Amino acid sequence: MVLGRRGMACTSQPLATQAAIQVLREGGNAVDAAVCAAATLGVVEPFMTGLGGDCFMLVWKEDERRLYGLNGSGRAPAAATLEEMHRRGIAQMPALGALSITVPGAVDAWCAALERFGTLPLSRVLAPAIEYADAGFAVSEIIAHQWRLAAALLQEDEAKRVFLADGRSPELGAVIRFSDLAQSLRRLAAGGRDVLYRGELADRIVDAVARRGGLLSRDDLADHQSTWVEPLRTNYRGFDLCELPPNGQGMAALLALNILECFDLETAGARSAAATHLTIEAVKLAYADRSRWIADPAHAALPIDELLSKDYALGRAALVDPNKAAKSAGPGRFRGGGDTVYLTTADAQGNVVSLINSLFYPFGSGIVAEDTGIALQNRGYGFTLDPAHPNCIAPRKRPFHTIIPAMLFSGGRPVVSFGVMGGDMQAQGHVQVVSNIADAGMNAQQAIAAPRFHFLDADRVAVETEIERSIGADLRARGHQILNADAALGRGGFGGAQAIAIDANGTFWGASDPRKDGCAAGW
Repeated sequence: MVLGRRGMACTSQPLATQAAIQVLREGGNAVDAAVCAAATLGVVEPFMTGLGGDCFMLVWKEDERRLYGLNGSGRAPAAATLEEMHRRGIAQMPALGALSITVPGAVDAWCAALERFGTLPLSRVLAPAIEYADAGFAVSEIIAHQWRLAAALLQEDEAKRVFLADGRSPELGAVIRFSDLAQSLRRLAAGGRDVLYRGELADRIVDAVARRGGLLSRDDLADHQSTWVEPLRTNYRGFDLCELPPNGQGMAALLALNILECFDLETAGARSAAATHLTIEAVKLAYADRSRWIADPAHAALPIDELLSKDYALGRAALVDPNKAAKSAGPGRFRGGGDTVYLTTADAQGNVVSLINSLFYPFGSGIVAEDTGIALQNRGYGFTLDPAHPNCIAPRKRPFHTIIPAMLFSGGRPVVSFGVMGGDMQAQGHVQVVSNIADAGMNAQQAIAAPRFHFLDADRVAVETEIERSIGADLRARGHQILNADAALGRGGFGGAQAIAIDANGTFWGASDPRKDGCAAGW
């Protein structure tokens, strides 16, 4: 782990970590540093995140002893009705293309957080992203690998022009520049969030979507605002896990932990086959509820209090057979993408930020607005077209969202700020990290580096190699269909995490997942 007294930044790419640390050293706070890192990651990990994506944030304000939540996800276009989808002959939401595009919410979220809590101007916070987009950066190892895998999704000419060279993704060590993106960032730095939502960038985004048959309008962008929300929480063996409320899937992590708490993992042995089986089954039940209930609470009445009650968890836990995997658990599982960046920062005043930013699929919808370098997200794929489901598409509605930041508390104070990126992996990743800390007594680095499972559906579970070697046979004997990690998901299918632990003396302990290129740095 990396220790620091005056500040800490943990991100999935060293250039972003360094940019955040420099902001802290110049007197910026954790919010300034987090937004700086997020913007930088939009340049150096362009298939994961960027100006065309969404953002969620948890902010611990030390002087107020209060945790704030910010939902920076975009909404569906006003013209995105169920009737319009039926008129176009669409039976399910498309994963790619213009109809999958929702309003990009990240920039508004960055600006809302800076306006409320930041200390530095947007121009300073965006400066490293502008520098790397303009002068270039060397492509790092895991990013080069994942860029190569994502290249096939770039079917549009503008997207290929921006993100490929002669039709190929950049090799490890290649120096890449994004001149259009640098200019877009400069415009934002000079004019603020309205440049993207009401100005020149808005025009280019809307024109790009319209030319491809999409529904996004100038009014959709101009009317967008992020939402400050009250985080949800549950207590798990003395720790309070805080997550953002729907439309994100953080509630699924809380549900699973409530179910898992009904079992004696100490007797079973933390990370034993028995404990892993129970954790998988708890996730399975929680994901069934997730698929049924998570939606935009502004458009649907959601029984959140009932779902998060301990009595409800007892009833769900009663469905778990400690010796046998269930073949199914209620509604079918929502299948999501996994291209996201998570980061966390902390400052000398004790403020802590847990932030996640995403395009959803690699390069989002596959559409890049001409002459902007901005890849537009495909979060509309998160909607259903079932009129009876609370997550059915509707005008100005937020879709089911996979990205979730988290913060773990003890005694009313944050002790670990963390997140696990990776689409459908995220909520179950949170469960495994929290259990590693609370049940296995791991520190933050151990907790995020430990081998993971990835529940897929029914009785199918992908596991990393160490789990397969140590307890794979036992899990199969309990009825789980255990899949080889590489065959089932490929490299990156188990997400990537970052974490900052805070001890009783106020020292920050940084942790960074070896599954990513990133690092922790403190001062």
